[in-house]
Amino acid sequence: MREGSLDAPIRRPIDWQHPDYGDPAKIDRELRRVFEICHGCRRCFNLCDSFPRLFDLIDAAPSGEVEGVESAGFKSVVDACTLCDMCFMTKCPYVPPHEFDVDFPHLMLRARAAEFKAGERPILERQLTETDRNGVMGAAVAPIANWATRTGNVVTRPLMERVAGVHREAVLPKFHAKTFMRQAKDGAREVNRAAPAAGRKAVLYATCFVNYNNPSIGMAARAVLARNGVETEVAYPACCGMPQLEQGDIARVAGRARLVAAALGPWIDKGYDVIALVPSCALMLKFEWPLIVAGDPVIERLAGATFDISEYVVDIAGKEGLAPGLQPLAGGVTVHIACHARAQKMGQKASEMLRLVPDVDLAVVERCSGHGGAWGIMQRNFEVGMKVGRPVARQAGQNARAHLAAECPLAGLHIAQGMGRLDPARAVPEPSHPIELMALAYGLLSPVGE
Repeated sequence: MREGSLDAPIRRPIDWQHPDYGDPAKIDRELRRVFEICHGCRRCFNLCDSFPRLFDLIDAAPSGEVEGVESAGFKSVVDACTLCDMCFMTKCPYVPPHEFDVDFPHLMLRARAAEFKAGERPILERQLTETDRNGVMGAAVAPIANWATRTGNVVTRPLMERVAGVHREAVLPKFHAKTFMRQAKDGAREVNRAAPAAGRKAVLYATCFVNYNNPSIGMAARAVLARNGVETEVAYPACCGMPQLEQGDIARVAGRARLVAAALGPWIDKGYDVIALVPSCALMLKFEWPLIVAGDPVIERLAGATFDISEYVVDIAGKEGLAPGLQPLAGGVTVHIACHARAQKMGQKASEMLRLVPDVDLAVVERCSGHGGAWGIMQRNFEVGMKVGRPVARQAGQNARAHLAAECPLAGLHIAQGMGRLDPARAVPEPSHPIELMALAYGLLSPVGE
């Protein structure tokens, strides 16, 4: 046995259908085994709030050891995990193939899956994860929905906090009356057949956020790809299931995986690459689904054909070269690298892509924003999330660039809100996706906010 591992981390399939997977006694035994290892290491103390909570529990125990902690206390540790994977990817020296076999995020998922099966996950909180249903309803009455969810609405936001547990100060994404799928039916931009990458074909997996909340990301992606000779189509069979994964509803995620993979498979048959427009969704298609529905050839084939949008543009630049026409972005850019982009093991593709813009003044922030999907908007988590994300907001403010880019749109909203809290007098740039800035640099998109 050696201290730490020099091997690349590997993930094992999630055996969620095995009878032992949801056994409370066996989960408690595994929690204690892993927490004992974490206690003896503590390298992850400065990541999410799970680890400070764990170490505080241990330090407060009469023995100062894991064996002195009541099992009921472990729930606070489980609840604080955002499934960002950064402890697994960047900190823990004991991940598989090391014999200690520590996969902290997937152990937290196992504990949540047991809670879900036992009916212990909050019902109203689970309703917030129904992104397709909520998106259809929100888009149908977008002006009213956006009024009701607007921060500062003294009528609705206190009610949302009391009934659904959504913190009244948390900035929520707006709904768009004309979804990305509807806009896509109006037709794509003309494909530049003279571009070096002409001949490529890609289907954009719209994702629930882009479809219902920010179609501009999808339209920017289509415009940039068309300028670079890529013929695109748009598909959105259903949400990827990341919101349900956060709740521990693994069976629901498996169903989504099979549904979406079956819908996108024919595009792959026709020679199309698959592009996911949000990093969390790309992570699901590439890595989480093959672990949840292990051995399914349709899902494995989809995983091998899927690109993150920034990754795809960088791939074009490296293999064929980009079409000319990029112009500098006045005032520079601060770009935040999402945790779920880092977990894809592809490098900083958003910053690589933005460095393709001539004379770009780029500042990169690679640290957790503190949002964690729906986790960060909840009343019990919001202030913790703002605390975790404060260094990111401070760094973005100190960078003082004209543009704020975030691969994860929800993280972008969270960072901008944190910047406003740190310096209320400063005008905070409206966050955008890196692909929107590429479209802006090509002259294909109006500046954010216009």
